Amino acid sequence: MTLTSAETTDGALLEGCGQRLIKSVASVGERAAAQALVEEETILARENVQRALGLLDVPSWSEVRWEGLMGRVYGLGLDEEQRAFLGLVLSMVGIGHVPLAAVSDLDERRLAVMLRAVARLAGNDTLAVGTRI
Repeated sequence: MTLTSAETTDGALLEGCGQRLIKSVASVGERAAAQALVEEETILARENVQRALGLLDVPSWSEVRWEGLMGRVYGLGLDEEQRAFLGLVLSMVGIGHVPLAAVSDLDERRLAVMLRAVARLAGNDTLAVGTRI
């Protein structure tokens, strides 16, 4: 498979945003949430999500605005599954009230990402990205 220059550029931008997001976290919950968003890919790939998090504001490091993302969840154009995933992710940083039962709305791939994130939140960062749970 050959990538177009637009796909390569989009991938590089997403990788840059993901690295910036992970580097700017301040707590275990934020790290678990950031890594989950990076692994899930489709949500963080959206420019409006990057903007809401404050990742597009300045070229250098700045604090992630999780609250800004929470305030826009229903205006981001996400589908139901993406909203459920994002709600669970935001719960890891103490924002929002999403019941754990929301995992029933996730497909297998997103569920695996969420399970790894919960393990990280619990202090177990040894699960590899490809680990099947």
